[in-house]
Amino acid sequence: MAPFSQRAGRELVFCLAGLPFLVLNPVALVVAAVDLSWLVSSDARGNPAPSDVAIAVVSVGLLLVLLVSTTAARRLGALQRTLATRLLGVGVAAPPPMRSSHAGRARPGFRDGAGWRVIGYLLAKLPVSLIELYAVFFWIGGLVNLSYPLLWGAFRNHPPGARLDPVPVFTPFGLFGDGTFRVATLGGTFAAAAAGAAMLLAAPWVTRLVTSADAWLIRGLLGPGRLAQRVHDLELSRASAVDDSAALLRRLERNLHDGAQIRLATLAMNLGMARRKLGDGDEVADAAAVRELVDAALRGAKDALGELRSLTRGIHPPVLDNGLADALASLAADGAIPVELEIGIPVRPTPAIETIAYFCAAELLANAAKHSFANTIVIRVAGGREVLRLSVADDGTGGADPTRGTGLSGLAQRVAVVDGALTIASPPGGPTTVTVELPLRA
Repeated sequence: MAPFSQRAGRELVFCLAGLPFLVLNPVALVVAAVDLSWLVSSDARGNPAPSDVAIAVVSVGLLLVLLVSTTAARRLGALQRTLATRLLGVGVAAPPPMRSSHAGRARPGFRDGAGWRVIGYLLAKLPVSLIELYAVFFWIGGLVNLSYPLLWGAFRNHPPGARLDPVPVFTPFGLFGDGTFRVATLGGTFAAAAAGAAMLLAAPWVTRLVTSADAWLIRGLLGPGRLAQRVHDLELSRASAVDDSAALLRRLERNLHDGAQIRLATLAMNLGMARRKLGDGDEVADAAAVRELVDAALRGAKDALGELRSLTRGIHPPVLDNGLADALASLAADGAIPVELEIGIPVRPTPAIETIAYFCAAELLANAAKHSFANTIVIRVAGGREVLRLSVADDGTGGADPTRGTGLSGLAQRVAVVDGALTIASPPGGPTTVTVELPLRA
């Protein structure tokens, strides 16, 4: 079924869409310029003169500089990235914009490295485009050869006694030598149909091979580059860290204002009222009312202490001082769903990494308890030389989607602050597995 899959169809369309890039290839442009210069010269006989070649090379060079300077090369790269994303599923980030020395605004220039990488891609794409053309021939030639038995009667209806030339059957090997054979009878057309069926069966794999090579070139030449991508990732991590710390401060301020601060204010008010009822003398006019106010103040003090204790645990749980294993064990013991722990951490991470891992596990357990309808949750923690891997799996209904809420997306942002990664596998019907990878040292 490979020739009839949607993926094979998208790859074929990608090959067809990439054929116009053969015309924009610098080598093809040089050849066309040499022929044009030779045709308009005074003596268009024999081979092109060295002057014709020099004029063509200079003209194409100036054209390439113009393409880079006007950001037209960047637009060609963006078009190719769009084709790769929509047809091949290859997501490649755009390179950073060209920055000028004034006000940091984007400005085209012939020193644009991203534009010249597009030119390099066009050069490297020349052999790839030729193979893509060869892959297209597999599809078209296979369909034509497969139709020979059906079309034979329609085109070979000659009078009796007439002799007609045999019909050529083109195969992939016929492009390079004697692989083309001819048929002169209806029985021979079935050999052509067999060759066409073989070409159609081989076409998806030839197409996939060449599109994989093209995707590799796109990633290497049309992306932002390793250094630029690293700088971009660091900028995102810094922005995420600033936003995360600001959100944490706002949450603390809100919790203190709405919780402990109100309880302490109520405590002070109750104590003040009790103090006024006590009066200045030795006798208490309404001892029951004073006792009730003191009891209310005592309850408020206990509630305020509980609020403050909960806030401190939200900032840094004290159990983390004993290590991540004990902290996760305490977290699992308090869960609403039975939790199995599998922990193997040969090297203890830094406190910041332990804190992030703990809160990721807490958030994932809370999500599973709210939405998964699971019966069992398994937490696995494994540490290597440089990576701490935390996975939380449940046997629930699945369908976890980070775009439908802020919980999973917030975890992804928190993990990205330390160059970590969060992976979600949650098909409809379950199970759900969320994996968090963190460096051992922030």
